[in-house]
Amino acid sequence: MISQELNDSLTRVGPGSDAGEVLRRYWQPAALSDELQQGRPVVPVRLLGEDLVLFRDTEGKLGLIGRRCPHRGADMCFGRLEDNGLRCPFHGWHFNRDGQCVEQPGEPEGSRMHEQIRSTAYPVVERNGIVWAYMGPGEPPAFPDFDCFRAPDTHVFAFKGLWECNWLQAMEVGIDPAHASFLHRFLKDEDPADSYGKQFRDKAANTEIPMTRLLREYPRPEIQVDDTDYGLKLTALRHMEDGRIHVRVTHQIFPEAICIPMSREMTITQWHVPIDDENCYWYAMFTSFDTPVNKELMREQRLKEHRLPDYAPLKNARNNYGYDPAEQASETYTGMGLDINVHDQWAVESMGAIQDRTQEHLGKTDVGIIRNRRKLRAAIAAVKDGKEHELPMRNGLDVTTLRGPVSNDAIASDGDWARATAESDAARRAACPWGAEV
Repeated sequence: MISQELNDSLTRVGPGSDAGEVLRRYWQPAALSDELQQGRPVVPVRLLGEDLVLFRDTEGKLGLIGRRCPHRGADMCFGRLEDNGLRCPFHGWHFNRDGQCVEQPGEPEGSRMHEQIRSTAYPVVERNGIVWAYMGPGEPPAFPDFDCFRAPDTHVFAFKGLWECNWLQAMEVGIDPAHASFLHRFLKDEDPADSYGKQFRDKAANTEIPMTRLLREYPRPEIQVDDTDYGLKLTALRHMEDGRIHVRVTHQIFPEAICIPMSREMTITQWHVPIDDENCYWYAMFTSFDTPVNKELMREQRLKEHRLPDYAPLKNARNNYGYDPAEQASETYTGMGLDINVHDQWAVESMGAIQDRTQEHLGKTDVGIIRNRRKLRAAIAAVKDGKEHELPMRNGLDVTTLRGPVSNDAIASDGDWARATAESDAARRAACPWGAEV
């Protein structure tokens, strides 16, 4: 249990809030590049409780400015995209990519009032299918040289989905290795070759044992958590009856991302991005270490489960997440279909818009959640004390030297799970066509 005051500190994200000020010191996913692939590349963005508008100008450059015109508050999402900026249709005030008003055509001739008018504006960059925004003070930080950023565009697919809950509970499901044995339990084993969302339905590494069976039969993982330069490394060990050890390595990338294995050929790096206090998007980058990703197919598969333009999942609380008691009795632990995203969505949304942590009781397997909350609390204190240099990846470290992170599944036949993990990753990277050395 924690106090209500601490729960608010860890979850609220608006300007001036504790966690919000920490999040603003890091690049945030603002939109998918796909959202700008239209005749008029202008989209609304709500991020960290702020209403913004993202656009690509006639030079192909990106701008992210306040959604409300500084004149009378009209919606700039309906602005005219012209002259490398947005022009408000109400009175013609024109704003460039930096949020500077450069023209007020209705004001008296020679007026220089526009020089004093600025809209909110944030730096943006585009990396492998996602537009990123920096909303904090000072110069934006560099991107770490993680696999998802270093891989060529041909080997990365980006997508997002809406969850109607606070960002922290969304992120915490990803640093909870124990839940997979229950929430993602499949009561039947199947061939996952062409299935969507096949994570946990693949074969366990270097073995013919289906992951579904392994998770069912070994539901009590030994969990180790180690600090890293970028966050936390989580190692889940499942000790098998024949003496072998299944090891699964995942990561928390501070403050709100995770990196997990999807299969032996692909990892998922996923950010849990606050829209506001009570809603968030997950942004996932699927990185292939093998062949180029089939983006058209992957997008088509995911759009069968989501609607546009808000990327809201078709299964949700309003239709009970597709719950089927007959399925729950014989096929899946949840009765909510085969897509594990739906399972996670139900878990985190069912906690409420903001989980009431004054009533929770954490166990030993929640060690990753406990360690991350301590790290977040330390970061909040550092920002309040003006010690941003103490934040993870803001502490003078050259983040461009950060590689990986190494996320995979492996089987240790001799008990040396660290070596098994290293060998598994080395084999994957040795065959990688884009040079994914760590």
